[in-house]
Amino acid sequence: AALREGYEHFDPHAYLRNNYLPPRADFSSEEFVVPWKLRCLAETFASAGLIPSPHPCVLDHSPPGRTLIDVGSGPTIYQLLSACDHFEEIVATDYLAVNREELGRWARGEPGAFDWSPFIQHVSIPTSLEPWQDKERRLRERLRRILPIDVHRPEPLGAPLRPPADALLSAFCLEAVSPDRAAFARALVHVGNLLRPGGHSDVREALAAAGFALRELRSYAMPPALRTGVDDVDGVFFAHAQK
Repeated sequence: AALREGYEHFDPHAYLRNNYLPPRADFSSEEFVVPWKLRCLAETFASAGLIPSPHPCVLDHSPPGRTLIDVGSGPTIYQLLSACDHFEEIVATDYLAVNREELGRWARGEPGAFDWSPFIQHVSIPTSLEPWQDKERRLRERLRRILPIDVHRPEPLGAPLRPPADALLSAFCLEAVSPDRAAFARALVHVGNLLRPGGHSDVREALAAAGFALRELRSYAMPPALRTGVDDVDGVFFAHAQK
């Protein structure tokens, strides 16, 4: 209950300033944490067995996957930039109304929404076959639902997702809102029920045995210069698993 009450005072604008502006959002080197996270996501969505990768000289944005659900999106969209090329529908979710409102402002292109253009431009660089604004437009078109979620409920969305998602993404959510390992394991089972059998899960930071086969695990050690702000994060994990 105390953990839940603490998040009721969450300030999405302070969170975005601390984590998604310099120094943490530094694109000058691929070895910094934000480019590393974006690269992990891009490579996973393009990997064999998850998404068929088109010929590098052909722009093909017909999505082979139907639905991706992002569990605990927070006020961010960077984690969806590579996904929007591969799924017909993206479902963003968050427990907090303030985060869902921030996502909605960006999706509608409203003034005052956080500027994600440096992230979109960075993700667009490897192909450079289309203006980065096209990727921005595509994500806005495919981000069709922004829903409330509670990962500690057996039905996190209040009702089953129909049909179940082809892929599930979660970043800085399950471990942040779980008071202990047992609660984390239960939350992972709950959100796993949103995923179809054979579907894929990309859960960063930690992964417990809950009906998933681990396919890939990467880690990143946070340099001292980036250990700033109010958190005590000194590393990040990226895990790719299959149900």
